[in-house]
Amino acid sequence: MRFIDREEVARRLTYEMCIPIVRQAMIAFSAGETKQLLRSIIPLSEGRLFGVMPGAMGAQGPFGAKLISLFHENFHRGIQSHQGLVILFDPESGAPVCAAHAGEITAIRTAAASAVATNALARKDAHRLALLGYGEQAKTHARAILKIRAIESVVVWGRSPERANNFAQAMQGELGLPVMPAGDVKEAVADADIVCTVTSAREPVLKGEWIRPGTHLNLVGSGDAGPTEVDNELVVKSRFIVDSREGVLEQGSEFLRAKAAGLVDDDHIVGEIGQVLAGAIEGRRSAEEITVYKSLGHVVQDLATTWALYSQNE
Repeated sequence: MRFIDREEVARRLTYEMCIPIVRQAMIAFSAGETKQLLRSIIPLSEGRLFGVMPGAMGAQGPFGAKLISLFHENFHRGIQSHQGLVILFDPESGAPVCAAHAGEITAIRTAAASAVATNALARKDAHRLALLGYGEQAKTHARAILKIRAIESVVVWGRSPERANNFAQAMQGELGLPVMPAGDVKEAVADADIVCTVTSAREPVLKGEWIRPGTHLNLVGSGDAGPTEVDNELVVKSRFIVDSREGVLEQGSEFLRAKAAGLVDDDHIVGEIGQVLAGAIEGRRSAEEITVYKSLGHVVQDLATTWALYSQNE
């Protein structure tokens, strides 16, 4: 049985490799070609979760599961918030053949999925990116979004001005373009064409009234029913597209909060990103429309990327 460690994942799973893999995985998922159960999440204590995500890439494809912990305080310790393994089974023999570092896979494939959605939903001329949050997902999202749009500037906001400033300086050096910290969320998104929310906020930090027409948003930070990054107004006024309809109806906190308030019903979910990618439903309909991609993350993304690492030679 092979183990793919964090260093190998980081070296080999480039965005150029991961983005098309995730794109095809989400098309297959929405077409009903994959098999999976709704993920199980066990709350351990405040800010600590354990999740199990089983699935199969079709009847003849690889299958397995991601076992993942989420410890929000790890950010302050300088280690990954997501820790775990992706376990792969061989589709021919049924034997376990690979265990891979789930934290690094999650960091890269989540941002790659947002890049896929952004490429499908954001305006073609989008060139200003705003990041709400300055953790690992903020870094990976900046790297991924730059692969699919000609980004000219990045603005970052976080609760600690010092950390936001440090993030901006480090990423400006890496990306080679202006990266500026913002004093508040309203300032951060004021001129943005693309907004990625990658916070650990329990209550909304972003208001719909601050978002200008034509903006595309990737809502990523909240992965279960409870923590909510954006307010009800933003949900209501957006064209709301998700990675998994079933998942968001059960665990998509922003949507569930607006639904509980009686502001939207299930039909407000336009469809899944896989349906948009396949041409089954329309994505952005005008330059002025506000589009949202709600990301919970999906095991088909993990299985597809891990299988590629396992089956392809370096």
